[in-house]
Amino acid sequence: MSLFKQLLIAICLFLVVAFTGSFMVSLESSRTQYVNQLRSHAQDAATALALSLTPNIDDPAMVELLVSSIFDSGYYASIRVIDVSNDNVIVERSGIPAVTNVPDWFVKLIGLEPAGGDAIVSRGWEQAARVEVVSHPMFALAKLWQSALGSLGWLLLCGAVSAVLGALLLRRQLKPLDYMVKQSHAIARREFLSLPDLPRTPELRRVVQAMNQMVEKLKALFQEQAERSEKLRIESYQDNLTGLANRRYFEMQLNARVSNPEQASSGYLLLLRVKDLAGLNQRLGGQRTDELLIAVGEQLSRECAKYPETHNLVTRIRGGEFAVLAPGLVREEALQLARNLDSALASLHATGATDVASVASLGLAPFVHGDSPQAVIGLADQALAQAETQGEPSWACLDHSASSRVADDHHAWHNLLDQALTNRGLQLYFQPVVASQDPQLVLHYKVLSRLIDDQGQTIPAGRFLPWLERFGWTARLDRLMLELVLEQMAGHDESLALNLSSATLADPQMLNKVFEILRAHSNMGPRLTLEIGEEQIPEQAVLEQLTKRLRELGFSLSLQRFGGRFSMIGNLARLGLAYLKIDGSYIRAIDQEGDKRLFIEAIQRAAHSIDLPLIAERVETEGELSVIREMGLYGVQGQLFGEPKPWQ
Repeated sequence: MSLFKQLLIAICLFLVVAFTGSFMVSLESSRTQYVNQLRSHAQDAATALALSLTPNIDDPAMVELLVSSIFDSGYYASIRVIDVSNDNVIVERSGIPAVTNVPDWFVKLIGLEPAGGDAIVSRGWEQAARVEVVSHPMFALAKLWQSALGSLGWLLLCGAVSAVLGALLLRRQLKPLDYMVKQSHAIARREFLSLPDLPRTPELRRVVQAMNQMVEKLKALFQEQAERSEKLRIESYQDNLTGLANRRYFEMQLNARVSNPEQASSGYLLLLRVKDLAGLNQRLGGQRTDELLIAVGEQLSRECAKYPETHNLVTRIRGGEFAVLAPGLVREEALQLARNLDSALASLHATGATDVASVASLGLAPFVHGDSPQAVIGLADQALAQAETQGEPSWACLDHSASSRVADDHHAWHNLLDQALTNRGLQLYFQPVVASQDPQLVLHYKVLSRLIDDQGQTIPAGRFLPWLERFGWTARLDRLMLELVLEQMAGHDESLALNLSSATLADPQMLNKVFEILRAHSNMGPRLTLEIGEEQIPEQAVLEQLTKRLRELGFSLSLQRFGGRFSMIGNLARLGLAYLKIDGSYIRAIDQEGDKRLFIEAIQRAAHSIDLPLIAERVETEGELSVIREMGLYGVQGQLFGEPKPWQ
C-alpha cells in the first residue's frame, strides 16, 4: 500500500474516531439535559395540579376533570391522585403515547426512562392527598432523534470535506516523493532529472535536495567520462588540422567494409592528392598552405554530403592526401562525384586560396567484399598516378575484374528486389549475441536478411541494401522484415534484435504503420529490440519521441555500429536505450592495438555510469574476446560465436 493511501486511511480513521466521540458526547449531553427536563416537567405538573386540587379535593368530579385536563395537555405516562389517609387511588390517568418517527433501536440505545414528580394536596392544615405525575420520554426521544440526525449529517459533511481536503493536501505534500520515484525510474533509463521547486516541508526538502545532488553528481560523472572518451577518440581518429577523420580511422573502416557482408560491401575508394605540396609551402607559406588543406577538406565534405553513403568516411590520410570511402556507389555515381569534386576544387584558385589552377588529382578504384585492403589502396594509387600524369581531366578511374559486379545492371536489380519485396522473397538469418563472460548464454539473436536470386542463391544484405536505398525501397524492407520477424517469433520464446533504417524514421506514414504493427503484437515487446545504426540516428527530439512511443508499446530501442559519433553520448543518457553495440572496426585486433583499448575502456566507463550495457560487434578471435572480458563489456557478437544462419 502506498504512503499516500496509508496516510489517507490514517486521517480518515482519525476523523471517524474524533467525530464518533464528539457525536457520542453530544448525544449523551443532550440525553442528560432531557432527563432533567422530564423530571422538572413532571414536578412542575404535579405542583400545579396539587394547587388546583386544593380547593376541590372533596369534589370527585372536579378532581377527575382537573387530572384529565393536565394529562391531555402534555406527554405523561400516568397521573395519580392518592388519598393519604388510606393510600387509595382517587383518580388515575395513564397511557403510553406512540412514538411514530423514532426507530426502536434508537429508543433502546438511548434508554431514556420516564421521570416522575409528586406534590401534596392540603385540606386546610391537613394533608388530604398526594399527586404523582410520571412524564413520558416520547417528546425527548423525538427531539434527540432529530438532533442526532442533524449532528450526524453535519459530522459526515465535515468528515467528507476534511477527507477531501486532507487528500488534496497529502497529494500536494507528497508530490515531491512522486517526482523522486520518477527520478529513480529516469536514472534506470539513463536519464537525469532534477526537481526545480523544493517542497516547503523541511524533511521532504532535505530528501529532495539529496536526490537532486545525487542526480547532478551522476550527470557530472557521466559527462566527464563522455568528454574524456570523446577526447580520446579525437586524439586517436581525427585529423588535427582539418577536423576530418585520420588515416587510422580510414584503414579501420576500409577493413570493415571489405570484410563485412552485412554492410555495403561494394563501392568505390577515392584518393585525392594536393599537387606540389612542398612547392605550395615555399610559395605561400605554411599558414596559407594549411588554410588551403582545410579548404580542400571542406570542399570534400560539402560534395560528399550529397551521398549519404560517405557519411563520416571523408578522411585526411597524410600531408596533402585525402581519401573518401564510398560504399554502395556504382560506377556512374562515383564518376559524377569525381567530376563534381574536380569542379569544386577548381574554384579554390578563383578565391585566391591557391596560385595554381589545378589544385589536386583524384583517383578512383572499386572494391567488393573479400578484397584485400592493400589491393584496393594499390589500385586507387594507380588511378591517382594516372590522373597526375594525364593532365586533363584531373581524375582517373581504374577497374579490376570485379568491376562488373560493382556496376551491376540497374534494371535487373530493380526487378529482383521488387519481386522479393512483393512476394516476400527474403530469408531470415540469425546470429547469436552472447554474454561475454559466458558464451553459452545467448542474450538475443540478431536478425539479418538474405535475398534469394533467380538461381536460388542467397545474397547478403551488403550487396542489395545500396540498391534498395537507390530505389527508395528501404522502408518497404523494414516493414517486410518486421512482419516476418513477428511471425517467426510466434514459434519460440527467444529474444531478437531487428534493424530499423533511417528511411522509415524519416517517413511519418511508414513509421505509423510500423507502430500499428507493433501495437498489434505488444505481447512480444519484451523479446524484440529495434536497432538503429549510428549513421542513421535522427535528430535528438525525433529520437526521444521514438523511444518514448516504443516504450509505451512495450518495445525497446538500441544503437548499433556506435563509435564514430561519440560526442552525442551525452544525449543518449535521456533515451533509456536497451544497450549499445560498439562498431566492429574498433574491436578488430583490439588485443594488439592499445589505442583501441583505451577508447573502448573510456566508452565502458561512461556507459557504466548510466548502467548502459555495451555489446561488442564482430568479435572474431580469442584475443579480442579476452580483452573484452577484462574490460567488462556485457555481450559479444561475431563469427567466433556463430555465423548467421536460418533458424533451427
